[in-house]
Amino acid sequence: MAIITADRERFPNTPWQLVETRHEPGVEGTLETLFALGNGHLGIRGAHWAAADSDLPGSFINGLHEIWDIKHAENAFGFARTGQRILYIPDANNFTLVIDGESLTLAESEVLDYRRSVDFATGVYECRITWQCRSGAVVTTTERRAVGFATRGALGISLEVATDREISVDVTSSVINRQDQPVEDHSVHDPRRAGRHAGRVLLPLRLDGGDGSLRLAWEAAESKQRVGVAVDHWTSAGHQPFDTLVDQDDSSVRYVLAVGPDEPFRLEKTVSYAAGAGIQDPSIDAAAVAETGLKPVADIFAESEAHYREHWATSDIVVSGGTPELQQAIRWNLFQLAQATARADVAGIPAKGVTGSGYEGHYFWDQEVYLLPYLTYTNPVGARRVLEFRHAMLPEAKIRAKELSVEGALFPWRTINGLEASAYYAAGTAQFHIAAAIAFATNRFVWATGDVAFRDSIGADLLIETARMWISLGFFGKDGMFHIHGVTGPDEYTAVVNDNLYTNVMARFNLRAAAALEHAGISQEERQLWEAAASRMQLPFDERMQVYSQDNDFMTLESWDWTTPRSKYPLLLHFHPLVIYRHQVLKQADTVLAMFLQWQDFTAEEKHRAFDFYDPLTTGDSTLSACVQGIMAAEVGYSREALEHFTNAVFIDLDDTHGNTIDGVHIASTGGVWSSLVCGFAGLRDQGPVPFFDPRLPAEWEGLTFHLKIRGRLLRVQLDAGSLTLAIQEGDPLEVDVRGKLVTVGAGPVRVGLAPVPVPESTVFPSGHPTASIPIVHANSAGPRPAA
Repeated sequence: MAIITADRERFPNTPWQLVETRHEPGVEGTLETLFALGNGHLGIRGAHWAAADSDLPGSFINGLHEIWDIKHAENAFGFARTGQRILYIPDANNFTLVIDGESLTLAESEVLDYRRSVDFATGVYECRITWQCRSGAVVTTTERRAVGFATRGALGISLEVATDREISVDVTSSVINRQDQPVEDHSVHDPRRAGRHAGRVLLPLRLDGGDGSLRLAWEAAESKQRVGVAVDHWTSAGHQPFDTLVDQDDSSVRYVLAVGPDEPFRLEKTVSYAAGAGIQDPSIDAAAVAETGLKPVADIFAESEAHYREHWATSDIVVSGGTPELQQAIRWNLFQLAQATARADVAGIPAKGVTGSGYEGHYFWDQEVYLLPYLTYTNPVGARRVLEFRHAMLPEAKIRAKELSVEGALFPWRTINGLEASAYYAAGTAQFHIAAAIAFATNRFVWATGDVAFRDSIGADLLIETARMWISLGFFGKDGMFHIHGVTGPDEYTAVVNDNLYTNVMARFNLRAAAALEHAGISQEERQLWEAAASRMQLPFDERMQVYSQDNDFMTLESWDWTTPRSKYPLLLHFHPLVIYRHQVLKQADTVLAMFLQWQDFTAEEKHRAFDFYDPLTTGDSTLSACVQGIMAAEVGYSREALEHFTNAVFIDLDDTHGNTIDGVHIASTGGVWSSLVCGFAGLRDQGPVPFFDPRLPAEWEGLTFHLKIRGRLLRVQLDAGSLTLAIQEGDPLEVDVRGKLVTVGAGPVRVGLAPVPVPESTVFPSGHPTASIPIVHANSAGPRPAA
């Protein structure tokens, strides 16, 4: 069921805001995700301040987690041992407001007017509600929130109460430990959703408060990670607190006063969190460390506004001639990217950012493939820090490699602390391609930034150790080809296969990139072995279909029953994995993703046939799929399909099309939206001799404008129906390839004319069961097989 697009009166088109003009019960949890705030380190869900009006409220700090021993029903050597789950930190966004004896809640009180918004241009959340109180008073409450950026652990909240007559106000501001509150474990019914801990997690270290101030600290029972919280309050009329209470689960500051129509009452709540390595020493007072980060609420708002003013100057993407709904949705997705990454510093990017507890707060391969393209070209300093974070996991990755009988480094499929946390190895550990994702992001970063120091240190370590993993995982077969068996590619509906095309293509890239390094740690024999494996890499190709096969056996699988009703999707919630694995059906783009990432290794005809064959088989049950399908549709020349896939991607969370946005934003999908615009419609391809553009602007759009930070320059890209205009706004001239034409771009705009892209005829494939007795289509009937 659509949410935002279904009711444009309730959620109007505003280019720089997400606005709700009418409260209706039913999707509170999803809207808490859509209205969340974050800075990559600290996140706060967009819940209403009253407990009765929230569904799944909470706040998070990136990387702050609890661990537990995974209990396998049937154990085996090398299975993941330690579960990890992001923690709900003690949450400061809680108020109880009583007016003339009436507790105001959306659920029980009469509302005359309602408007809440999150402003992409400033990062400020605001909710203004006008209440008709039972006492006869008309009261307007305005809550505003923002997270810090210069001070990444800071949160500022203000609550204003205005009235048309004299009223009695009783307001309580609370910090609630939600982690240890009883909540249903939704993961029992849906593995995509977050689980819960059975016992108490946060053990109090310090509980102090008085005169409107709170100094609190906890330690996780098993991981021993600590969090400190400092809270101060300020009121507009200098009112003293009526009461200050402290408790391990609910600490509060209460004000009781009279408010008249001439002077609204404003309560400001400044909050500072401290977490991480700096407070792990038992002799350090975590609450005292948090206290050093306290600053006036006005300063926190100013920080947020200044950050986004600078951010949007080079990170906005403008679609000319498109619908207002689409531009708003694009900006919301870009805003989520900024919120998930801006101040992550040396840390990973959780699959839900800091907007929810979905996927347990883990880091996956999508960090490197879907998010680092955006970071590399908009915030290269941030991209470097994420790669530094991966590099810090190398010791654990080397231990894990030995555990699975391979050399080099084997990075965990899903993790927070560097250890493998995926209990289902078939769709977890078997996805060895995460190694190539890290190598690919490393190589792209070096290519895009020219950071030689990074290349020769961290970059070399990551490329070399992953290459060593591939060469020991694979083998040279009797046919002389290099094979990689027993792996799972990005498509999790086809698991533990031999010679998955995506895996082999990306491993080949990894080996080539490592072999190209000039590094003292690489022997000549090792370099030659990498080069030989890359040149002899097995890439399954179906001669009959004239299509690269997703793996050695994919073309022999039984076709999925496509009369399966829509209510049975996603398939993973309705069919046993073995049922899905037996069939020719995809959860997400796999082979075509390989052709996008390794764009120079495949011909236009190969990409065309692959897209035509695999797109109808792809359910899109993964939120990572639509963006890739759209990018390849654009490259192939299917403009209508490209726009349809892109539109699906851009509204995945806004319309909750996958039914689990309640647990947080699908951050990788928002990264895919960025790539869809830049790599799909503008046609950027990188890691070649020079930046390459082959634009594919939809006929429905008049233009597309964005910036790229590349090799120390700021490149402005402006695309319209008949031309691509490039200009360097900062830095030296840059050579760029536009559809095979080399141009040198400087400060003055360079315009390159573009011929229309022809729409290809759809490829026709034999119908029926692939293993049935149907006429063989000879290779020469579809043209010669192009070389890979």
